[in-house]
Amino acid sequence: MSAPIEQPAWTKRMNANPQSQAAPVSAAQQDLQRLRTHLNTQIIGQSDLVDAMLIALLADGHMLVEGAPGLAKTRAIHVLSRGVEADFQRIQFTPDLLPADLTGTEVYRPQDGSFHFQPGPLFHNLVLADEINRSPAKVQSALLEAMAERQITVGRKTYPLPALFLVMATQNPIEQEGTYPLPEAQLDRFLMYVRIGYPGAEQEKAILRLVRGEAGRPECRAAEAMEPVSQQTLFSAREEVLGVYLAEALEDYLLQLILATREPARYGDSLARWILYGVSPRATLALDRCARARAWLDGRDYVTPDDIQALAPAILRHRLILSYEAEAEGVSSDQVVKDLLRRIAVP
Repeated sequence: MSAPIEQPAWTKRMNANPQSQAAPVSAAQQDLQRLRTHLNTQIIGQSDLVDAMLIALLADGHMLVEGAPGLAKTRAIHVLSRGVEADFQRIQFTPDLLPADLTGTEVYRPQDGSFHFQPGPLFHNLVLADEINRSPAKVQSALLEAMAERQITVGRKTYPLPALFLVMATQNPIEQEGTYPLPEAQLDRFLMYVRIGYPGAEQEKAILRLVRGEAGRPECRAAEAMEPVSQQTLFSAREEVLGVYLAEALEDYLLQLILATREPARYGDSLARWILYGVSPRATLALDRCARARAWLDGRDYVTPDDIQALAPAILRHRLILSYEAEAEGVSSDQVVKDLLRRIAVP
């Protein structure tokens, strides 16, 4: 008689926890699923980008998106802003942009000889920083304070940003002349670094028909509208995400992935040769929050190994600093993350 198949450690611990049992779908989950469905009908062929935006909203973080021109990066966050109770602002980053163009500035009033603060475009809920690497370091540092501290400092005064605040920055991987690479400290502030590619043939046909309908028939545009998800619903969803169960075995697995980037020699000579610096504790926090958000978005109240593995590339790729040997061998950060996932056993 064959021995019974032993359950994975994380499954046993999940089943032992009463919080991991099936729970009814909350009103916030219903609203976010409705938003998810709506976004996928308006942003065709980029389901990974749609999920990344929703996870960033639920995890209260920012995202960096890299893709060729014309892949609906701007459209994505614009449609998202219409699907939630939020205002949207697009900022085109150029070499002559100044920090005050983002933060705002003090405006002199000759009527009474006083100065009045005029808020800049960062004082919005959803901000698109288009081609962020085309602006110099001073502008990027102004954005860094907003992302990290959720505030803006102008002169001697500090102004808080909205409670709902998300920056989606984009980079063009094709044209790199006249660009300013983002410093490691700023890259670390991004919750996720998402790379998107071209849609398939059927998806592109659906895009063609969608845009044709938008241009030709106003009633099609009216049909696209949906009741926006309120900010209070989003804040309630974030509270629910924090309650998603993460088994201790999976917590240890998550930590092993992080620690392997700092002590790569323990996991193979190739990793030790490729990784110069490992990821920061922000990566640990980001992977934990995003895994919980992904599970919640899929209607589960517990995290699985798939949640961690699916998000590891977007969480780690921009935080790893590779060696010259890795660059010489043509090894990318995605390959390093894939190798890490292969070498570390799932509990």
